[in-house]
Amino acid sequence: MRSTFMGLETSKRGLYTQQSALYTTGHNIGNANTPGYSRQRVNMQATSGFPGVGLNAGTVPGFLGTGVEAGSIQRIRDTFVDHQYRSEANKLGYWESQTKAIAQMEDAIGEPSEYGLQQSLTDFWQSLQTLATSPENGGARAVVVERGVAVADSFNYISKSIAEIKTNLGDEINVSAVNINSILGQITELNRQIADVEPNGYLPNDLYDARDGLLDQLSTYLPIEVSYEKTGGRAPAIAEGTVTIKVMTNDKPITVLQKNTFSNISINGKNETTGEMPKEITGFTFNGAPAGGADLSVADMKKSGELKSLVESYGYKETADGPVKGMYPDMLAKLDKMATAFATEFNKIHQGDPANGVYATDLDGKPGEEFFKVIDGTKPISASNIKVNENIISNPNKVAASTSKPVDSTDPTTNPEVGNGQNAQNLGNALFNKLEALGGSSVQGYFAQAIGQLGVAGQQAVKMAENSGTLLLSVSNRRDSISSVSLDEEMTDMIRFQQAYNASARMITVMDEALDKIINGMGTVGR
Repeated sequence: MRSTFMGLETSKRGLYTQQSALYTTGHNIGNANTPGYSRQRVNMQATSGFPGVGLNAGTVPGFLGTGVEAGSIQRIRDTFVDHQYRSEANKLGYWESQTKAIAQMEDAIGEPSEYGLQQSLTDFWQSLQTLATSPENGGARAVVVERGVAVADSFNYISKSIAEIKTNLGDEINVSAVNINSILGQITELNRQIADVEPNGYLPNDLYDARDGLLDQLSTYLPIEVSYEKTGGRAPAIAEGTVTIKVMTNDKPITVLQKNTFSNISINGKNETTGEMPKEITGFTFNGAPAGGADLSVADMKKSGELKSLVESYGYKETADGPVKGMYPDMLAKLDKMATAFATEFNKIHQGDPANGVYATDLDGKPGEEFFKVIDGTKPISASNIKVNENIISNPNKVAASTSKPVDSTDPTTNPEVGNGQNAQNLGNALFNKLEALGGSSVQGYFAQAIGQLGVAGQQAVKMAENSGTLLLSVSNRRDSISSVSLDEEMTDMIRFQQAYNASARMITVMDEALDKIINGMGTVGR
């Protein structure tokens, strides 16, 4: 037989359930502008009817409902869309980093501009043309020296600027590794908290949101695969469980986080005591369980994610004894190659080849000296190690503009040829001579080609970053349409739940009046 107070209990359940729905609506409204928050809903379900299984039949005219209860409070999320989002975020992280690295290099080179290396070379050539027509003009000689110093300074400045940016890229790689370890540590802690809550029958939705936000951040650095593992106990069927994270590679995936353990990433070759970065990256190591010291070589890294882009910009080796590759090492090598080839060709013309009857003499009829020299005598000439000879700077008359024979006091036929500026013309041609050291290109042509290739790479990176950004925005909008809070929808739900709450309260009042009639209004005959 059913209870006399069954109606009260049924109405009370409705009251509490609608109250839970109102609380959840308030939580949604309060977090409408919280980044990464997923709207939540109360999954209402009818409670077990009366009579229950095994009770004697026939005591009631039918199977009576006993009300409603909140089965669970679930967040609205689509894991497939999350996977798409992280995939696109990974691509965008790569191309945005590439765009930034190329833009910094372009700023350092400063081409085209009136202060760039190309302009310095052009000004140098023009000063040599002027000297060729007026070799006895001291002012023209001084300008040649000044323009030569500008060329050397331009090489020095560009090389040092690119080297400094390269150092900064190394710092960014180090910071990225620190951030990856921090994110993995935070996800591990959230895994632990989730594993504590779920077996008690609850859904820690806000912890899920925090974890997903961290997974989004991690995906910008590395290509990851996320899987879920049930926590057991009385965890609801829709509980997400703990996550397992694998870093995807060109070989086999590396498990870097599982349940309550994660592997720290370290940079191979880095001096952990001083923090000094290796000159080039050969790979990374994931230390400790679950990866167990697994090595991630540069060759195995997928071409996606910010970390891979930084490595490609900074410089790397695919094998220990392989060549150094990378955007910045390549440009530094090209600058060194160009500076060496140019200085060698220019010095050869400036000094002449007397043994083969090729002469180069200064205003006083003396043999030409090296025009360009090294700054540091222990290192070969390069873009960062080139300067104009101090003797020529202090005495511009030493510029060997003439092709006459050197003056010999014992040979009266070797008097300086006034007005001979042929060697100045030859020196100017050094900028346009096809040089074997530059693969048959001239200095001007080689540099223009390098700048052109950089420009094409920059345009490609910008285009790919824009495309990736557009795709990511599209996926983000789709995810927001599913998971974000709509205030209009929440206000509608608020009114709907409020009305149901009021109706349940009214039902309790009705049942109270009915019971009052039975309790206080019956059995009073004869009073």
